[in-house]
Amino acid sequence: MKNILKIFILFIFISCSDNKNVQDNVDSFDRSSLLSELTNNLIVPAHDNFALNFSVFESDFERFSSDLSIPNLQKLRSSFIDSYMAWQHIEMFNIGKAEEIFYNLKTNSYPANILRIDANKNNNSIDLDMPNENNYPTQGFPTIDYFLFGIAETDEMILNELSDATNLSYLNLLVEKISTNSESVINFWKNNTHDFANSADGSQSSNLNMLANDFVYYYEKGLRANKIGIPAGRWSNKLPNNVEAVYSKIHSKNLALEGLKASKNFFLGMNFNTGTPSDYSFKTYVDYLDTENSLSNLILESFDNSMSKLQVLNDDLSYQVDNNNTQMLEAYDAIQEGVVFLKTDMLSLLSISVDYMDADGD
Repeated sequence: MKNILKIFILFIFISCSDNKNVQDNVDSFDRSSLLSELTNNLIVPAHDNFALNFSVFESDFERFSSDLSIPNLQKLRSSFIDSYMAWQHIEMFNIGKAEEIFYNLKTNSYPANILRIDANKNNNSIDLDMPNENNYPTQGFPTIDYFLFGIAETDEMILNELSDATNLSYLNLLVEKISTNSESVINFWKNNTHDFANSADGSQSSNLNMLANDFVYYYEKGLRANKIGIPAGRWSNKLPNNVEAVYSKIHSKNLALEGLKASKNFFLGMNFNTGTPSDYSFKTYVDYLDTENSLSNLILESFDNSMSKLQVLNDDLSYQVDNNNTQMLEAYDAIQEGVVFLKTDMLSLLSISVDYMDADGD
């Protein structure tokens, strides 16, 4: 019995020692500066940029609401796409307040659920703030995309539909919800920048490790799977109507390209306003540990290869799936190569464990 007790105590001692080693930095790279640079030079400016673009969209919506005309509809659509493009640069940051309020799910769950939207329009007590997976695809950009581009066949018919008080009221609710949610997330970053950047140790719960996981998760799920793999039928039948911005059609490829650009910029620690890479980034961290720079070169080459595969696709990815799905699958394969470099090689090199489940079976 005493021997068993000694073994148990020894096991606890070893476990605690191992946990301490995990929490301590396994190297001398300045992880705090890395997190500070990312926060101050990329994450916060990207959120500011989104807020600026969305405020223009809000102003255009107010003008449109008071004067439903074709010119105002076209202007509203333009600022909507600008906001949607700006969103691609902040969707990956599902941490802090964004994670708490399910910001990404409420803002960009697609495809939109039209049947549920129709039910919600006639429900005066609908609460889109509550976490509810059934209501995620009834709000945010995909649902606004439906109202502005897909609720009817022609612009004149769309104006007629939006002149209905029920439709316009629900659209107004969607705009308000994105605005309110975005404000709370941006305030989080403004008020917690210093404290957030200080959580950069090697523990799995540190902000740096969670942020790295958010980045890889977005690249694997948000970009590779949602934008490309699922519509292309990588795991089931082809689903062309599951592309992003399916109703505005010609913008789905550009949104994917922007998401890829945002991913590459994050890896490089690119200053959002100046476009210059930081001395403290995931790339420089990888190079610090991998002195031959082979892994970072592979990652950057995979970004560039994925970009070239996306660029040859039709502007309307639903059309691409229907007419030449092979090219969609080639784009998927290119992005998947980057997933392996980031998720398997980079996180392992940085001693960061994957904190999410992979149900893709690949």
